Amino acid sequence: MLKELIDKFYLDQQRDGQQFHFYITDAGKCPRTVFFKFKNAPRAKMDARILRIFERGEYLHRNIFNILYRLRIGVTTEVSIPAQEIISGRADAIISINNENYILDIKSMNSMIFRNLTAPKQENIYQIQLYLHYFNIKKGILFYIDKDKQDIKEFIINYNSQLVQSLLKDFEELKKKIDADVVPPVLPDYPDNWQCSYCQFREICDLCGGKEISWQEFKKKIESQETKM
Repeated sequence: MLKELIDKFYLDQQRDGQQFHFYITDAGKCPRTVFFKFKNAPRAKMDARILRIFERGEYLHRNIFNILYRLRIGVTTEVSIPAQEIISGRADAIISINNENYILDIKSMNSMIFRNLTAPKQENIYQIQLYLHYFNIKKGILFYIDKDKQDIKEFIINYNSQLVQSLLKDFEELKKKIDADVVPPVLPDYPDNWQCSYCQFREICDLCGGKEISWQEFKKKIESQETKM
């Protein structure tokens, strides 16, 4: 009884509107997923349990921010990048330690994933590299928290201009496909990539097939499937 009410509360909070620009957190994500967000394609509702996990992660962020302020090190939290034409983003924090500035990016995860973490996740490196680029800061800290045991791991990331230019080029290429209504192909390791397991667009992605396809043609296919249901 109460569970159903709480689940409904979380499900009602979802805002799955159309996306109009890239977010820095889109770096490293499946291009097809990002494309579908731009086109406001039909998607599955996220499970209420997953939404509660996200909310718990936000609480951990707030706790770290509070500690940073109490340490009295130079800190500015939740800082938006300078205005860009097609990309927006907000860094968790910019901090100053021993008169050197760092971008701080906080990530939380369960104990099983945390225990096996020996290096920063590639998609997290992509994201912090873009923050370093837009804030013109040379070093960042990827800060991982075990949500279950509260253990911490951190990795210092140095700015890599070549990687950043590659990421920006990927965004430009994806923007061309979005503007041209061309659905990108699936990931090379589809459907075994971890993103596929959590993708809200998995159903229509499977329907789309693995190769590039015209969005207008595929949209008609989606609509015909919905009519049959």
